Amino acid sequence: MALSHLEHFLIQTTDMDATRDWWVDVLGLRVGPAPDFKFPVCWLYIGDTDVLHLTTGGADVSDNRKAYLGQQSTATEGSGVVDHIAFRASGLRDMIANLQSHGVEFTQRMVNDQGLFQLFLLDPNGVKVELNFNNDEAVDIAPELMASDLNSDKGSETR
Repeated sequence: MALSHLEHFLIQTTDMDATRDWWVDVLGLRVGPAPDFKFPVCWLYIGDTDVLHLTTGGADVSDNRKAYLGQQSTATEGSGVVDHIAFRASGLRDMIANLQSHGVEFTQRMVNDQGLFQLFLLDPNGVKVELNFNNDEAVDIAPELMASDLNSDKGSETR
């Protein structure tokens, strides 16, 4: 059960194009591949590493986004737009046992095209934490939801 590195931040926005362009034009990130979550996302990279994920935010996000990520904040400006902090991790079964022993509630998700089994949980301040494990650690563990099971959402984009 070990965290290996900070993986990404996710920012929710009402204007993905303007937000994407600012990070690309001002700070030099580049748009790169992103999985099809069936809701609008854009992944921005430094080199070959995705470090900033963008998605739509506010009060009217899609049902797919709510089903997969949940929504702790409807903020569209200020620090409340940071939806979650993600870490790459190993030792899935040990982590699940550890979370259960501490009484921490979590959800289980899977993104097949990225090879990720994910745990989502909240810290004591309500900050969402995403833990990403290789799918091969999840043999015989069924996720509660898979990204591929979501219905197509009009307006999905990855640019």
